[in-house]
Amino acid sequence: MSFRDLRNFTEMMRALGYPRLISMENFHTPNFRLVSEVLLWLVKRYEPQTDIPPDVDTEQDRVFFIKAVAQFMATKAHIKLNTKKLYQADGYAVKELLKVTSVLYGAMNTKGVERADVNEEDSSKFKFDLGSKISDLKAARQLASEITSKGASLYDLLGKEVELREARTESIARPLEINEAEKMMKIAIDCVLEEVQKTKDMLNNVALDEASLEVKIEKRKLELERSQKRLQTLQSVRPAFMDEYEKIEEQLQKQYSSYLEKFRNLTYMEQLLDDHRRTEQEIFEETANMLHLMQNRLKEEEQHLLKSGNNDDSDVDIHEDEGSNSEVEDRQIMKQHAAMGTLLPGGAGTWVVGTMQGGDTEEDEESGDSEIDLDEDEEEDDMEDDSMEISPSKSSHRARKPEPLEESDNDF
Repeated sequence: MSFRDLRNFTEMMRALGYPRLISMENFHTPNFRLVSEVLLWLVKRYEPQTDIPPDVDTEQDRVFFIKAVAQFMATKAHIKLNTKKLYQADGYAVKELLKVTSVLYGAMNTKGVERADVNEEDSSKFKFDLGSKISDLKAARQLASEITSKGASLYDLLGKEVELREARTESIARPLEINEAEKMMKIAIDCVLEEVQKTKDMLNNVALDEASLEVKIEKRKLELERSQKRLQTLQSVRPAFMDEYEKIEEQLQKQYSSYLEKFRNLTYMEQLLDDHRRTEQEIFEETANMLHLMQNRLKEEEQHLLKSGNNDDSDVDIHEDEGSNSEVEDRQIMKQHAAMGTLLPGGAGTWVVGTMQGGDTEEDEESGDSEIDLDEDEEEDDMEDDSMEISPSKSSHRARKPEPLEESDNDF
């Protein structure tokens, strides 16, 4: 099936006045109902007096309908249709339908219908009454065939006219003889009598055949009666294993009922098992998700605690360093004081340091404070370097520090 064939078919059916609108999508799938309606309508348009049964409900009705339509088209319109393609009722059936519609469409065009002057609505509603002219068409076709055959035979006879003219003149000129006529009549009568005798013999043979057939029919009737009697006796007699058969049948029925019950129970239990497994799987997935979330949360908390612990350790180290430095300074000062006390005479008194100069100004005090701070820083650095070791050098150093004090006393 091509798109052009389907389009031409739909346009031709619309031009012929088919009441239903045929779409190009109707033949993508088999649609036997539509094909049967189109065929019946085309047959009625070709010859309204045809009597084709429209029943297509069963398979036999459809086959009979297709055969009747194909036979009608072959005998009346001389159109050969493929019944298999028509029965398919799909795109291949359109080609077969197009054969009939093209003939009707061509006949309509020969009547001189001008399509250019007709609007689209008029062309869709156009109806060509071909039924009234179908008898004239058949008569004209028959006369044309007879004319051709008569003309051919007349031409042959005219070719033999020269010879036949001489024979005709001789027969006309010859006188009529009664003896020959009687002879010919007797011959004809004998032929007729022979034919009559043959027919009588055939009738006698028919009577004999009828008698033989009646004898055969009687024999068949007797055989039928005997077979019916035997059937009745067999039906009346109970078989030997019928009781066992009925028992086994009852057991089979019970087994089948128990099988059905067990099968229902099994399917129900399988369904419950599937539901239980599904719920367990859902619970397992939920717990896994919860554990995953808890693990992530614990990891975040551990990271946060590690960050905060690092900050606290740094603060504690700073405070410990400051405490250790202050403790080292206090110990150094106490040791200096003890050493100075031992060097002074009358060691029970306190150590006084002073000069002969007057009071300092604020600038001098600030400068003195700065110098004292620098000295303290230097002493702290020395103590940090030697905090873990106590050696005689330190004690000697600390014992030697009061020497400038003696000089100050001498000055004083």
